[in-house]
Amino acid sequence: MSHVSNTPTQPATRRRSQRVLMQVGIHVRGKDAQGKDFAEYTKTLAINAHGALVLLEARVTSGSAVHMRHNKTEEEQECRVAYLGPVRGGESEIGLEFTEPRPTFWRVAFPPEDWTPKNPEARTVASQRDAK
Repeated sequence: MSHVSNTPTQPATRRRSQRVLMQVGIHVRGKDAQGKDFAEYTKTLAINAHGALVLLEARVTSGSAVHMRHNKTEEEQECRVAYLGPVRGGESEIGLEFTEPRPTFWRVAFPPEDWTPKNPEARTVASQRDAK
């Protein structure tokens, strides 16, 4: 008898890098679901070493190519639409995945995969910060 596990350690469901909740100003451009050019300034909801979760007013299709530019660094990266999420307030949650690895695009150091806020090191840093 075989047992199938639904745990996130399976390769198909496990994240390749730690997600960080961070708002970063970006500019996204590409073609919408009707094939018309769009460009909009928005922000990320979460970032990781392989892309970001963003809010877009434009309606895009899964797998389509877009370009994302970091507003502060002016660095631009081609991405593909990897996730179409819920619509809220006229904007959709869209998962964008870099087409080529760019671990330094966001200019942040991502925590290791096994890190959690319950990690003793996280408490040490938080308690040092709270003591100030």
